[in-house]
Amino acid sequence: MEFMKECFADLHIHVGRTIHNRPVKITASRSLTISSIMEEALHHKGMHMVGVIDCHSPEVQEEIDLRIKEGTVRELPGGGYRYTSEKGEITMIAGVEIELRIGRGAAHFLAYLPDRTSFASFRQWYATKVKNVHLSTQRMYADLAQLIEQVEIHGGIILPAHAFTPHKSIYGACVDELSSVVDVSRLAAIELGLSSDSRLADGIGELRSLTFVTNSDAHSTAKIAREYQNLYIKEANFTELVRALRREGGRCVAENYGLHPQLGKYYRTRCTNCDELVAQTDSPRCPYCGKEGKSVITKGVYERFLEISTQAPGTHPPHRPPYRYHIPLEFIPGLGPGRMKKLLAAFGTEMNILHHASYEQLEGAVGEELAARIERSRTGDVTFLEGGAGIYGKISME
Repeated sequence: MEFMKECFADLHIHVGRTIHNRPVKITASRSLTISSIMEEALHHKGMHMVGVIDCHSPEVQEEIDLRIKEGTVRELPGGGYRYTSEKGEITMIAGVEIELRIGRGAAHFLAYLPDRTSFASFRQWYATKVKNVHLSTQRMYADLAQLIEQVEIHGGIILPAHAFTPHKSIYGACVDELSSVVDVSRLAAIELGLSSDSRLADGIGELRSLTFVTNSDAHSTAKIAREYQNLYIKEANFTELVRALRREGGRCVAENYGLHPQLGKYYRTRCTNCDELVAQTDSPRCPYCGKEGKSVITKGVYERFLEISTQAPGTHPPHRPPYRYHIPLEFIPGLGPGRMKKLLAAFGTEMNILHHASYEQLEGAVGEELAARIERSRTGDVTFLEGGAGIYGKISME
């Protein structure tokens, strides 16, 4: 078997602004640009690969072209782009997030393309199907079959984004069965989303053949790598990513790292008016505050899984890798900017802090109390206050 390398990858990061300070993802941070993504992901997070969604925007492509001209970015023979700085290298995979009307709702999909030539050609078609090619996650006036066909023609891959969240997702808002609208074998993978995990998703039998991916859907640099996967691949490029998702030649997603679903902001059904968790999901009236309306009760991912699962949760196929519950450092009580600076000075990146630093090394850097909290977060020795209706869950170390 060929030698495989560890590759930490977060494949869903948005662009907030272009180099001309024009918006791309309206809800994303103004500081989130191609350059800031590369710097944060490489120097602070310790990623080896990032998928930058919104590379369809002409001004985002303009920045990529500028960085290539400057020599900080180069196209890779196997697809993708390599960003180089004095501190190292990171691979960028260019993607686009697209909204489609399907069934009773709307769903988001992620498409990734190998190079500038394929993206330029795809963009010509894409621009005729959306109202504003400069903005992120535009509603496409085409059907899913047409989109898949165009992505495949241009050598790309496609997968459903945050597939179980109550808003803008294939299972959360559109259909009970993915196979009712697409041949699942034409999908490269399925993105779980912040409020689900492999155990829950493997309760849906039709997903047995698909690879699961876990990504941040970052709207700010701080959120990069809050979820990610460890790929086993030979080189960090587009071709190897595709082979890992298809589990070819020893390549694979070796581990998924994600928030515990209870930390996700859509895990449980909750009233948006009084913030109470609600057991029932079939009534528009909150049993606590009495408010009624379509937008009052937001059905949680957990309750949605109870509706659509076809087998017991955790019925994992042999190829399913471990799902490691990952608590981002920002969730740990007492870990403020000052102590974070000390940790980064000692260990370089968040990946080193989370995966490689020993307890004794952590204790030497930030003291016994905080080292113990980080260690408890790494082993899952915490309790959760469940999230829902757009409110993140919290951890308790009492």
